[in-house]
Amino acid sequence: MHFYKEQHRFYCGVDLHTRSMYLCVQDHDGKKLLHQDYPADPQRFLQAIAPYRDDLVVGCECTFSWYWLADLCLQERIPFVLGHALYMKAIHGGPSPLPLSPRQGEG
Repeated sequence: MHFYKEQHRFYCGVDLHTRSMYLCVQDHDGKKLLHQDYPADPQRFLQAIAPYRDDLVVGCECTFSWYWLADLCLQERIPFVLGHALYMKAIHGGPSPLPLSPRQGEG
């Protein structure tokens, strides 16, 4: 298992589904800058991350729909990190009081 250790100004986590994607962008200090649901569309993704493009890394869980996002990030020269769900669980180590999905716990 390899860990991504690069430091960036902004970090974007993507909860990607066939028709929708939930984006969460945080700065280096962990301040939440964007936390919103969007249609799963390349142009909508680029529009949403536009204010944070300077030194941004995108992370996504390995699901059946991640290919277009990885290809888009490669084309746009945005660092992209793909995480396997089983490894994420192994790193996490079990139950947590924090929401498992960015959609959980939102009011």
